[in-house]
Amino acid sequence: MKSFRNVFVFAFAAVLAGTLALAVDATHSWGNYHWARTVNPFTLKLGDNVSSSWDTYLATASTDWNVSSVLETAIVAGGTNKSRGKLTPRNCVPTSGRVEVCSAKYGANGWLGIASIWVSGSHIVQGTAKMNDTYFNTAAYSTVAWKRLVMCQEIAHAFGLDHQDDKFDNLNRGTCMDYTNAPAGGVYEGFDYGPSNEHPNDHDYEQLGIIYGHNDDTTTVGQTTSSRGNGKAGVDLSDDPKQWGREVKKDSRGRTSLYERDLGQGRKVFTHVFWAN
Repeated sequence: MKSFRNVFVFAFAAVLAGTLALAVDATHSWGNYHWARTVNPFTLKLGDNVSSSWDTYLATASTDWNVSSVLETAIVAGGTNKSRGKLTPRNCVPTSGRVEVCSAKYGANGWLGIASIWVSGSHIVQGTAKMNDTYFNTAAYSTVAWKRLVMCQEIAHAFGLDHQDDKFDNLNRGTCMDYTNAPAGGVYEGFDYGPSNEHPNDHDYEQLGIIYGHNDDTTTVGQTTSSRGNGKAGVDLSDDPKQWGREVKKDSRGRTSLYERDLGQGRKVFTHVFWAN
């Protein structure tokens, strides 16, 4: 009887642990921020301001996230600002109602990618995602796995998704919303990281369903009639952390991974940062 009781208790604990793990995975949103829209699925435009070396990764991320039942993405011509008639993706100025995706040599400033989201109340009104070629042009990061991970994650922050896990040296969760030292998975520096973190997983799609499980009576998607920067929540950010506002959250290595800049009247800008190792 004692042996049977022990087995039962162990089995119950295992099931409970699994249930809790799923619950944690299924609530990785941040602040209940979302795009306002009146129907599902809705289409969010991704402005292509990346170099040709990034086009494949932008297309892959778009295809991956289109598996969601509530959200579709459409890659369109980049709409960031111009200088002397040419696009200047380094500045990556936002466009109201969509997400501008940019790549450039932003310098050895420590980050691989950043995503900035402008909100008015609880609604996202515009976003940008930047890939730092200063690092991606090096041997350490110029890999398919690293580019897939960072592109996939930075775009998803603009949907309202947060990380499933912020530790780098533990088992991969099989999602691009997970920090890691080894995005391709497998054995790296003597540790088996398991599955790759190059694409979304089922928990990401589940969370999008939760975030967008209601309809709004208005929309912030595709509204491009106002000037760049958006009159509702307008301020352009550089890649200088001093402009990102207060520190909100740190990753497992003690580095600030989320900043908030308060613009007043319910308007804010959030900046997610993916730091290099």
